Amino acid sequence: MPLKPSSSWDNALDLTQFVPMFGNFAFMIAAFVVALSIIVAIHEYGHYIVGRWCGIHAEVFSIGFGPVIFKRTDKHGTVWQLAALPLGGYVRFLGDANAASVGSDGAVLAADMRRTMMGAPLWARTATVAAGPVFNFVLAIAIFAGSIMYQGRSADPLTFGELRPLPASFVSELQPGDEMIAVEGVRFDDAESLDDITDQIPLDAQLSYTVSRDGLEMDVEGPYYFPTAVLSVTPRSAADDADIKINDVITGVNGDDIFAFSQLQDLVLEADGAPLVFDVWRNGETLEKTIAPRRVDLPSPEGGFETRWLIGISGTIFFDERTVSVDAFEAVSLGAQGLWTTVTTSLSAMRHIIFGQISACNLSGPVGIAETSGSMAEQGAQSFIWFIGALSAAVGLINLFPIPVLDGGHLVFYAYEAVTRRKPSERAVQVFMFIGLALILSLMTFTILNDTILCP
Repeated sequence: MPLKPSSSWDNALDLTQFVPMFGNFAFMIAAFVVALSIIVAIHEYGHYIVGRWCGIHAEVFSIGFGPVIFKRTDKHGTVWQLAALPLGGYVRFLGDANAASVGSDGAVLAADMRRTMMGAPLWARTATVAAGPVFNFVLAIAIFAGSIMYQGRSADPLTFGELRPLPASFVSELQPGDEMIAVEGVRFDDAESLDDITDQIPLDAQLSYTVSRDGLEMDVEGPYYFPTAVLSVTPRSAADDADIKINDVITGVNGDDIFAFSQLQDLVLEADGAPLVFDVWRNGETLEKTIAPRRVDLPSPEGGFETRWLIGISGTIFFDERTVSVDAFEAVSLGAQGLWTTVTTSLSAMRHIIFGQISACNLSGPVGIAETSGSMAEQGAQSFIWFIGALSAAVGLINLFPIPVLDGGHLVFYAYEAVTRRKPSERAVQVFMFIGLALILSLMTFTILNDTILCP
């Protein structure tokens, strides 16, 4: 029987299948542009403001490249502009031959040389160049600290807030304000120590909780304390690709019912990468998702990395905890710790990749970062803002690498000048810059291949 020719109406209907795909792509690009623009703006503002404080005049402050969409000149004579291609930005100082502040255009009067990057004292140039990465680190600390202050920390003792979204089979007699004392008679101090007594608690769907309610101690029933509810989804993971959402609850794997996150972890590990069929409860409906676990390199508490089979979700206890506020000093201290952890983990990962101890798939380029931006934005404003902080820390770190073209390369030139008491020749700088640019472009090409072909 011959196929019926497609009419124009049939073709129009077929095209509708691409609408959600286009919408998701546009959302991803928008999230990427927003994240990148914020990080670049902070980075370049660091160069600009410290340069101004050091007596170096900025002629142009640009977000983006290419044709200028909008610009205005401030009272200091700096042109602030927004360009059509929002994939970076730059500050061009007086006398710069280009946006990278390499060389001189030769059109500066001798009286104005002090106001240029080339003519400024060594300390002023060093401070101006270092300010970009430093401002990225400050942004990361501010975001981490702000997130901590917004979330607060768990009340002591651990106090029941509200039940997380769970299927009706997860019965709970707990009430908001109940102070948690023990599980199945095993006492604990806080949410962290609850993990330490896991081996002493039976693996049952319903458990007995000892709580203090209105000053009275009593036993009530509740679900297993660490259920299979999804707290977060790792961007670009197997679960993310399968459209697993926050607050989904995995109720079964390959037809077998589960109720504890540890059961899920064991089944994923035992699968050894084979696809698993998940029963997923979402807002009262049960969906079926087929997900193949992936090998992932994770930082280990002892240092280094360990490779495990994961689908890319995390869980937590079955209720929202009552929280108390965190003061600004403690939040900033914890934010600085978060920055330190991000930087040291990134450096450790790079070292392990270079020596072939973990997969080069751990490197992400523009495509991977864009996909991660979209995924984090879909998970909510708080996740997206935290991602901007983490990405800002990474950008600050990368810019300190001693590679010509990057800020770290400039600082190496300045260190040479400080030691030898003379500047490297302009020809030498141009050669090193060409080598640095080739390295950066090669790395970018490799990461794009990683994101799209080698490790999609």
